[in-house]
Amino acid sequence: MKTLIQKIYVEEHHSFACRTYRTPHFETAWHKHLECELILITEGNGTALIGDYIGEYKQGDIFFLHTNVPHWFRKLHKNTIGSAIVIHFLNDFWGMGFLSLPEMQPIAKLLADKNTGIQLQGGLSNDIAALIRQLEHAEGMDRIQLLLSSLLKISNSVEQKVITMASSTLGNPEENSVIETVIDYSFKHFLSPISLNEIAAITNMSVPAFCRFFKRNIKKSYIDFIKEIRIGHACKLLRETDRSILDICYNSGYNSWANFSKQFKVVSKITPSQYRKQHKK
Repeated sequence: MKTLIQKIYVEEHHSFACRTYRTPHFETAWHKHLECELILITEGNGTALIGDYIGEYKQGDIFFLHTNVPHWFRKLHKNTIGSAIVIHFLNDFWGMGFLSLPEMQPIAKLLADKNTGIQLQGGLSNDIAALIRQLEHAEGMDRIQLLLSSLLKISNSVEQKVITMASSTLGNPEENSVIETVIDYSFKHFLSPISLNEIAAITNMSVPAFCRFFKRNIKKSYIDFIKEIRIGHACKLLRETDRSILDICYNSGYNSWANFSKQFKVVSKITPSQYRKQHKK
């Protein structure tokens, strides 16, 4: 059984970890850890599952995840390369007294936002990417200085988007294995109809038991989970292809234009045609 709690290895001469994880070490199961995580995607693209958030990730994206936020970066294609520079640190590794200093208030506030995951945007993302790349090869006090500079820039910037504030539950290894099975099955079959009876059957649960189990762990209903995967797929096709919107509807797991249009607007807050117009610019 795979476990949800991941143990982060820190070298003896370091107080926090910073290293590149590249295929096959980039591929991890649905997991969480006690450390905060600052992650720069350096290769590949796919779907990020972070708390109750489902969205795309691509090269250059940066996410900051607070302690114990469950997450999983799933590659779009099984045979592509995935790679990221990842910083893991305990939010009190420098001592709580240090965080209490007046000068540290912005960083202390950032680290106090429990259960939060954010995505960096715009110029902030570019600035932090440069610092992360320096930090990966730095030694001594330079490592701590670069981490402090990164966190200070994040805490003082508005160029960020909160993507999840979902609280985390501590699942046991058996439950976490079931979650992985459900997510894996869903990504393989989301273009076809998936009934609650069908998905509950692969977990050996009744439909009501499965619905309670899934919502407790993923913080949303299974119906909403599948809807967000399908609309995310449609968004990618709208941005990256010239296929007709009706064709994209039928190639995103929907057999009704009315239902597709309605669900797209629920998830994206705009219509499919408005989305394409925005992103084609």
